[in-house]
Amino acid sequence: MDQPTTDSSYPPLFLTPRSHHNPTPKSTSLQPGPTLQVPLLDLQHLHPNLLSQSCQNLGLFRLTNHGVPPGLSARLFALAKEILSRPFESKVAKFADGAVKYFWGTPAVTLSVKDLNWLEGLHVSLGRLAPAASEAQFGDFRNLAIEYCVHMARISRTLFNTVANDLNLDVEQRAASLSESNGIFRIYRYPICPHPSGYLGMEAHTDSSVLTILNEDDVGGLQVLHENAWFNVVPVPGTLIVNLGDLMQVISDDRYNSVKHRVLANGIAERLSLGYFVFPQEDSVLRSSTYRQFTLKEFRAQVQEDITKTGSKVGLKQFKIEKPELSKNSLKHSILPST
Repeated sequence: MDQPTTDSSYPPLFLTPRSHHNPTPKSTSLQPGPTLQVPLLDLQHLHPNLLSQSCQNLGLFRLTNHGVPPGLSARLFALAKEILSRPFESKVAKFADGAVKYFWGTPAVTLSVKDLNWLEGLHVSLGRLAPAASEAQFGDFRNLAIEYCVHMARISRTLFNTVANDLNLDVEQRAASLSESNGIFRIYRYPICPHPSGYLGMEAHTDSSVLTILNEDDVGGLQVLHENAWFNVVPVPGTLIVNLGDLMQVISDDRYNSVKHRVLANGIAERLSLGYFVFPQEDSVLRSSTYRQFTLKEFRAQVQEDITKTGSKVGLKQFKIEKPELSKNSLKHSILPST
């Protein structure tokens, strides 16, 4: 496909992309490539060792038997498709402020990245999505989102409690490191892209979360960086994808891996996915022998500063403790016997 779209639901910049074409072609349009063998875990019969291995080796796994009703996911996908198919101006006006915000170009609502991401969606702050919210503004979407995210909170807590045993976290650390009420829910729509070789659906990044739970349709396009190569993650109906975020890597003292991933642009079909992101308490202090102490609030502020300055998230590198290298003389002196 090489014709500009006239779909009124698309952000205006998506309608005339050639003049805003990224200077360096991405060459990432959907095509056959290596497929990643993602570990498959059964939530109802969760094996702690397999979960630990998945967290350490890849930082990503697939969940089956997770207990999310298929009908609930189907209704939420259908409603999300209907909402995001509305005219662009109406989405901007309806979701301009409050618990639900409309975004396009980048999932970080307040930030601008250096390259245009070919996506749009809804960003839901779960702590602000109270049942008393206006029916006129949210309608069925609010109720479905709340019901769905109750399941997401249950799943994330089950997974976290299991890895907490593996990491020997104490009661205080467990309570502070995961706060379901501080979660974020996002609906992503990746519109058809007339120039898929020049854009990414979402640029390569790691999540800032503790855990991310992804529910995707059957279109595909998710890729994961593994051993310095990009691999396709093929959709499997009825399963959820879980990936670790930066804060889980900190909590684990680098035992676990915050996996880098991206989404390819698609010139044939649009893609929909539901993302749930769970975080620590806002002001709880994360402690690690590898990173300096910081709170979620400080981490988010640093990410925003990085993107403002460079157009990209720097992430954990900004918090890494630089260990001084020993000189040859100091090493020599350190092994001399005392006199």
